[in-house]
Amino acid sequence: MATILVTGGRGFIGTNLTAELRSRGHDVWTSDILQGEDPLHLKADTGVYQQMDAVFRKRRFDFVFHLAAEYGRWNGEDHYENLWRTNVTGTKNVLRLQEQHRFKMIFFSSAEVYGDYDGLMSEDVMERIPIKQMNDYAISKWAGELQCLNHAAMFGTETVRVRPVGCYGPHEYYSPYRGVIPIMVYHSLMGRPFPVYRGHKRIFDYVEDTCRTFANIVENFIPGEVYNVGGREDWVTSIEDLAALVLETTGAPARLAEYKGEEKFTTRVKVVDFSKARRDLRHGPKVDIREGIRRYTAWARKVYGA
Repeated sequence: MATILVTGGRGFIGTNLTAELRSRGHDVWTSDILQGEDPLHLKADTGVYQQMDAVFRKRRFDFVFHLAAEYGRWNGEDHYENLWRTNVTGTKNVLRLQEQHRFKMIFFSSAEVYGDYDGLMSEDVMERIPIKQMNDYAISKWAGELQCLNHAAMFGTETVRVRPVGCYGPHEYYSPYRGVIPIMVYHSLMGRPFPVYRGHKRIFDYVEDTCRTFANIVENFIPGEVYNVGGREDWVTSIEDLAALVLETTGAPARLAEYKGEEKFTTRVKVVDFSKARRDLRHGPKVDIREGIRRYTAWARKVYGA
């Protein structure tokens, strides 16, 4: 059994990952800028070194899953001060503490780092091809990866980087800055119109599948590795088909979907390679998009009373 800290533990993935890790018998603590009723939760802002230092003075951790971040490209534009303070300065704070306390870290990047690249997104793309990230959120995540690599070279810290792809599911509450699935489901349940951008394709991964793979890193931690973690390569779904599935599942009228041209400043088609995660982390997603949307819609109905 390992003692583990999940930063951003009150967030969408953090909540689900904490549950998965605890189900395996690990001693799991969480920290977050938000308060929480869990006795193993510590309120702390990763962007403030003194607050994070206090967390690590209280307890020794074997692993830290560093999820704390401001999410989303438009959130990063509207609230860029928060984005850079949390995603970059916050990561630097955790890395400084890693130098002192020598825990193993899993750093959460994003598939957004692949930017405008339209080929097969294998992990070594970033080492072979100059990539143009398309927004501040993506840039901040790539900066975080570079910070991890630099600290490993300079101070011998041990970090695994992960690049989640299309994760969705329970505890992902609606906001205008969230991903396409919570936006579509929420608007459908509330009878509100939502945009559907033509020509885009994505791979989506239900959060329980995602977190099972992340938790497996504890059992096979390979310092310096980086992994795409998402669904399966053959689970590519067009945004038009996704909208049709959401409307069918929620029972919302088809007129709510407002079809538009390609969305600017985002990759049109993401074709992602998950072979490394299958090889090292036993990545084996089970919940396809149809079943996942059914489960997420059921959760959203309870949350929003719809």
